[in-house]
Amino acid sequence: MDIIYTIWLRNIKRYLRSKSRMIGSLGMPVFFLLVLGFGLNSVVRIPRMEQGYTGFIIPGIVSMSVLFTSVFSGIQIIWDKQFGFLKETLVAPVSRIEIMIGQTVGGATAALIQGFIIIIVSLLMGLHIPSIHGFFIAVLFMILIGLSFTALGIAIASRMEDMHGFQLIMNFVIFPIFGLSGALFPIDSLPSWLKFLPRLDPLTYGVEGIRYGLLGTSQMAPLISFSVLVGFMVLMVTVGAFLFRKISI
Repeated sequence: MDIIYTIWLRNIKRYLRSKSRMIGSLGMPVFFLLVLGFGLNSVVRIPRMEQGYTGFIIPGIVSMSVLFTSVFSGIQIIWDKQFGFLKETLVAPVSRIEIMIGQTVGGATAALIQGFIIIIVSLLMGLHIPSIHGFFIAVLFMILIGLSFTALGIAIASRMEDMHGFQLIMNFVIFPIFGLSGALFPIDSLPSWLKFLPRLDPLTYGVEGIRYGLLGTSQMAPLISFSVLVGFMVLMVTVGAFLFRKISI
């Protein structure tokens, strides 16, 4: 457990000391929240949504912040490769699985902090969370999203050497995942022949879980969302651990 804690602590310290990274990671979510939220709130009507379109997209923007921060934390692996830190870590008498878990938990924690900041901004915009239990449900789903996509980022970074290539691949993968998740639109509004796509997207279940926690309503049963996301998290951590064990320096 010591190595997991040490790797986690290192990642958190690097994150907290990098003010530009924190502010930069908030740019797009806050832009979406303010521009889409206020710009379309009087135009778009969401059935059974008392808090309007702004309230509807808040869970999606929270998940967006967690998603982007967590998946791009995988770039730390490539950075450590290039500067020799990973080599020093891997030759130490510790398990590679512990190193990978430490990296995953560290990236997920940073993503969770980003999600909390968006929730605070949303509260200032008028978000009303129905209960304290709902808040903790949302936090639970934020943790699952963070762990899942940090592990995905680590899995891909384990097979790459170039940071720019990693960013391009992540953009190619992440934007469709976010776009199909129902973060910005109700998935029930899609044509029947397209409705299966969001259900194949793991982030959809995270968005709906956060939406249930923050707003008390969801287009999917919370237990189903939880089960699917836990299964995806286990899969990603397993794949990430396997690929990280194969990493060569």
